[in-house]
Amino acid sequence: MKNKVLIVGGGMVGAAAAVKLAQQGLTVTVLETHPLDAMQALTDETIDIRVSAINRFSEALLDELQAMPLLRNARLAPYQQLEAYEQENNSLLFDCEELAATHLGHIVENRLIQASLWAQFERLGIQVEQVSGTPQAIKQNTDSVELIYPEQSYQADLLLAADGGRSVVRKLAGIGVTGWQYQQHCMGVLIKLDAPQQVKTWQQFKPSGPIAFLPMQYPYANLIWYHHGNELAQMKTLSNAQLKQEIQNHFFDLPGEFEVLQSAVFPLARQHANQYHQGRVVLIGDSAHTINPLAGQGVNLGFKDVAALASALEGAEDIGNAALLRRYEQSRRNDNLMMMSMMDACYFGFSNEIAPLRHLRNLVLKVANHAGPIKREVLKHAMGGVV
Repeated sequence: MKNKVLIVGGGMVGAAAAVKLAQQGLTVTVLETHPLDAMQALTDETIDIRVSAINRFSEALLDELQAMPLLRNARLAPYQQLEAYEQENNSLLFDCEELAATHLGHIVENRLIQASLWAQFERLGIQVEQVSGTPQAIKQNTDSVELIYPEQSYQADLLLAADGGRSVVRKLAGIGVTGWQYQQHCMGVLIKLDAPQQVKTWQQFKPSGPIAFLPMQYPYANLIWYHHGNELAQMKTLSNAQLKQEIQNHFFDLPGEFEVLQSAVFPLARQHANQYHQGRVVLIGDSAHTINPLAGQGVNLGFKDVAALASALEGAEDIGNAALLRRYEQSRRNDNLMMMSMMDACYFGFSNEIAPLRHLRNLVLKVANHAGPIKREVLKHAMGGVV
């Protein structure tokens, strides 16, 4: 039986793939430049500015991978409402009560998600190899694949690229991408709130780009600010006190007094791989698709990749079988493309001040908020199809 998997990248999606495939009895090795001390990360009181809004599908997967209990004992914040608006009197509000659910999802620090998965490695016999530098070549034959580093090489039956949007493995496999850089950049701001635990995440559309509020576990929250790159670069030079003043001038719905703790700016890009596999090399997560983070769906799409790949490979005699890998791609490409297109429609539809379009989009939000069954179906989709 050919069952040896090599995973390049131990981030959230790569680690989830490692745990899921090891649970299915495969032999898994993770190659990582910076191996994580899971227990140290789970108990560290330092707050990670990078957060994800995991939906109910991702929550169910993390429960299946035995990671969710660790997150519940660490830091996470369930949110019960999600609101999107341009003008406050024309908002689209999703509430978990519409589906008789306890919550829509959780806001969780990325490092904690990663650590909760790494904590499973020893129990499942997942091997971690610390690598330096970048891989130099991939050699494939009909029944194996070899990944070559300057001072070491690794062989497996299947090679998973989980090394991000700038995937070296994808490039070495000869897989091209289509996409573009957005005009806007994004600033994340970690704040400490003087307010009770918040249960609503909201997003306001503005011509210069949306702003968003993500409630983390009390007393923290994350602010997301889309703007032109040069504007955010200028704001990144401000002191925390000066940045707070800018936030107060633009974020009018914050629930109370706050302190700015940290900020970071990063560019935005849309990118989609021309194919998800080449021979025995398979792409998952950001190596296959990067999406505008407008609705925080990036990691949720990656976790869906993991579930789909595991389903395609389960019980296989040869996990590198081309028909199985095609099945994985066919199950994920359209769903990923649809979500990317939906985010682009929001991005381009709201990032302008054309009067007729401004009137139309506010009308759409108002109508959508009273759309009944259609709204509930959209809500189910946003929750990952799990209620």
